[in-house]
Amino acid sequence: MKDYPKHYESIIKGMEEIGGKIPKTMAAFGEMHEKTIANGALSSKTKELIALGIAITVRCDGCIAFHVHDALESGASNEEIMETIGVAILMGGGPSVVYGCEAMEALEQFKVLA
Repeated sequence: MKDYPKHYESIIKGMEEIGGKIPKTMAAFGEMHEKTIANGALSSKTKELIALGIAITVRCDGCIAFHVHDALESGASNEEIMETIGVAILMGGGPSVVYGCEAMEALEQFKVLA
């Protein structure tokens, strides 16, 4: 079983290291992330839930850790995250069931820290 909070922290550290080597690229990525996730016609919470659904369907463990964390930080409830997992399963089939289980485990681990 993955330690998702630890995985999240290692992603943050890795992004900082990449930023030291390719600062323009990571600065642009960071700015794009900030502007895209900001409240607009869709709330930040809704955008994080969309990102989580995509992370599940593309089978990205690190993205699942990142977006479960950020969805919770944006105020998403357990029920909203579980429904997002359901939509990902609808769109991604069997493999999304497996990664949906990973997202559910990440949710449980981050909830313990809250």
